[in-house]
Amino acid sequence: MIKVEHIGIAVKDLSSANDLFSKLFGKKSYKTEKVENEGVTTLFFQLGETKIELLEASNPESAIAKFIDKKGEGIHHIAYEVDDIRLEMVRLEKEGFTLLNKEPKKGADNKLICFLHPKSTNGVLVELCQAIK
Repeated sequence: MIKVEHIGIAVKDLSSANDLFSKLFGKKSYKTEKVENEGVTTLFFQLGETKIELLEASNPESAIAKFIDKKGEGIHHIAYEVDDIRLEMVRLEKEGFTLLNKEPKKGADNKLICFLHPKSTNGVLVELCQAIK
């Protein structure tokens, strides 16, 4: 199974973005989490089966800080939930996609994650994620 798990949006200020998206969606976020190894603080909204993840840099050297400096706020990535992340990583690498990490790493929301380089996915940063069991 593969489905859109969440859409990641890079923001400069998590508090003001939370207010904005709460008004937009007509509901409150359900979770905030620091992900130290990625240098971000995340905030999630549940919209049906899909989530929206807001990402604020907690480290000026983080990928999110660099993304915002280069491109400004906006959609950062699309995450797809997979049943077996390691199997998908092997399959996609064989198909010619470039993985940004060779092993899954711990991400937000109790997930193992791996990113595919945008150069191999028509300019879209793709995240694979699997729930940690």
